[in-house]
Amino acid sequence: MDIITIVILVVAIVFFVWLISNYNILVALKNRTKEAWADIDVQLKRRYDLIPNLMETVKGYASHESGVFERVTEARAAAMGATTPEDKIAKENALSQTLKSLFAVAESYPDLKASSNFIELQRELTDTEDKIQAARRFYNGNVRDFNIAIESFPSNIVAGVFGFKQMALFEIAAEAERAVPKVSFEQKQQ
Repeated sequence: MDIITIVILVVAIVFFVWLISNYNILVALKNRTKEAWADIDVQLKRRYDLIPNLMETVKGYASHESGVFERVTEARAAAMGATTPEDKIAKENALSQTLKSLFAVAESYPDLKASSNFIELQRELTDTEDKIQAARRFYNGNVRDFNIAIESFPSNIVAGVFGFKQMALFEIAAEAERAVPKVSFEQKQQ
């Protein structure tokens, strides 16, 4: 073998090792991101399970607030039916807003706020929201690392060749967070 053939062979081997290494790094980052999303899903499922119990407790005290209950039910169903992370993120933001309306209703009923069942459900929901927030931070960190890897040179070449696409961050809609929930309290005359 002559020296040129050896150099070409070494360059080819180095290139393939680099290609395989970059591909494997991207696959690992993508799988970590999927795992982080699964952690969010587990917590969201827990929240979905708590919401009907919370609504039933509030209904016992505020039965004439049916519009709020309908919005929460619709938002919960929409969030549970979302299939893509992007759609799930949007639906979860809407559900969070309707839950704020539900808690705003509860504020005007002192007996409800003192109910041990309501207090326990509220505590569990708060705990779940904290876990969702932690899972969201973990997911967003993994998405950030994955997106940086597929945008950075030279791994962006490998990402383009093998079809790796950017993933969406799980962000809370800024406008929705700043908005005060609109709740109307129609007191029934006795």
